[in-house]
Amino acid sequence: MPLPSRLSSLIAAAGAVALTLPAQAGGGVSITSYGHSALLIQGGGATVLVNPFKAVACAAGLNEPRVRADVVLASSRLPDEGAAVATGKLLVSPGSYRVAGLKIDGISAPHDRVGGRRFGNSTLWRWQQGGLNFAHLGGTAGSISPEDKVLLGRPDVLIIGVGGGAKVYTGSEAAEVVRELQPRRVIPVQYVSGKTAPKNCDQSGVQPFLLAMAGTPVKRTGASVSLPGKLSDSTQILVMR
Repeated sequence: MPLPSRLSSLIAAAGAVALTLPAQAGGGVSITSYGHSALLIQGGGATVLVNPFKAVACAAGLNEPRVRADVVLASSRLPDEGAAVATGKLLVSPGSYRVAGLKIDGISAPHDRVGGRRFGNSTLWRWQQGGLNFAHLGGTAGSISPEDKVLLGRPDVLIIGVGGGAKVYTGSEAAEVVRELQPRRVIPVQYVSGKTAPKNCDQSGVQPFLLAMAGTPVKRTGASVSLPGKLSDSTQILVMR
């Protein structure tokens, strides 16, 4: 190959690498749970915090996630899933964003089972980080529309509320969403982890969801887990508490 052509090829390849968003590059992520639906996701050169909370209602007794992140994704501005307790670029409203090398899409969906007439709308989030496609449905009880399903795609990691109550999927509802989206890994959130629910909490535990997903492998990871940039194709549930 003549030298000019070879140089052109090298320059083109270098340009393609430069155009790759760093947070979307492979390498995997580490995930830390703060309880309720707050997760800190680190990898690909970026840090994402989802659903920071005040320690009230179903989150009573938990340590608030007063941490620093590049971007904070909240399902809504309700204090148990969108509290301003962390440091970082807070995103709550639907739309398309680019933050810290991440391309993030927010999708509006009813927060409740009555078309948002009780709790308004929440925001579903999707993004790619560390080579993995994430979908965050941590604060909704509304059914997934065909349009939502197309926008969310097939997630590598699905974060989904399972504890029931007025604004979170029940275990059986969450299981139906999992069967629709067919994610590779599922992280259930928004459920009661103790023997009894805190005062003014209408949620239950994770067990109804696990029963509704009978036959799906379950791994109890504790408060943190590391995921590689490429996952096996079958669905696995990661219980992080």
